[in-house]
Amino acid sequence: MIAPVYSANDGRYNSMLYRRCGRSGVQIPVVALGLWHNFGSHSTMENVRAMAHYAFDNGICHFDLANNYGPEYGTAEENFGRLMESSFRPYRDELLISTKAGWDMWPGPYGNFGSRKYLMASLDQSLRRMKLDYVDVFYSHRYDPNTPIEETMQALVDIVKQGKALYVGLSRYPADKAREAFDYLAARDVPCLLYQDRYNIIDRTPRSTGLIDLCEEKGTGFISFSPLQQGLLTNRYLNGIPADSRMAKARFLKPEMLTPEMMKAITSLNTLAGERGQTLAEMALSWLIHDKRVVSVIIGASSVAQIADNLKAVENVSFTDEEIKLIEEYSSPVQMHNL
Repeated sequence: MIAPVYSANDGRYNSMLYRRCGRSGVQIPVVALGLWHNFGSHSTMENVRAMAHYAFDNGICHFDLANNYGPEYGTAEENFGRLMESSFRPYRDELLISTKAGWDMWPGPYGNFGSRKYLMASLDQSLRRMKLDYVDVFYSHRYDPNTPIEETMQALVDIVKQGKALYVGLSRYPADKAREAFDYLAARDVPCLLYQDRYNIIDRTPRSTGLIDLCEEKGTGFISFSPLQQGLLTNRYLNGIPADSRMAKARFLKPEMLTPEMMKAITSLNTLAGERGQTLAEMALSWLIHDKRVVSVIIGASSVAQIADNLKAVENVSFTDEEIKLIEEYSSPVQMHNL
């Protein structure tokens, strides 16, 4: 059966909030869709299409990818390319599409880290997979201690000059190296648009290291990934570890994380969320969006229903002083500060 031609919802921008990325002219939705899992070779194209369409129909115009997203490397970008051909081509100028390179992608010395050769080759491959002439944002996906930072940053500068990306971003850099990178890019008229890191009620590392403050100082937008701490900040583990859960598979979320202290914290947070008329996941997202320094949170999803649930967070991003105090009190014993 041939899928019907996609026509976007006329009211797609009516209920989403948008924030400016630092001191740039770019505004992005406070909720973005990440394609790390559930959009690659292990997913049906029908579900990929349904999730992407629903997201865009509800104001999510920022899609976040990387070269090795899938889970089979490259397959999330390949499926996004299919979306471009079947659905999103007429809406290309309404989309902010990002991809990244920095983690392992192909064998040998040129398929990993931050060399000029790897970054440029990877982006060329990404553009072919996604059926794009350019991406809106290209990230250095992680700091490479073995490549001079000038080489990595100059590659980003040249990628913009070549027209293969409109903006550049950084992810997972130590604060001192991020400052050095921000300064290098700004001096060459290619300021860093976005800095991406894990940040949520439990993992406070970017705040503790000063990275959020640094982004504000340098005019770079801070965008959070893993806002639900791999599912800990949902109702998924309130009654133990489900057999089909990510924690049960122990790949990214280890069972030993669900300590008695963690159970007490997420149970208390869940009660507070209920008093606010929210689920724990909704409150966790709302807490991030409440901080004006966080320009967007990147959600993952395996179904349209999950995206719909997460979007409810946008409806209530106000917190009383007492609620903020209680969130700190409940989460303090399990907070992560990887200094």
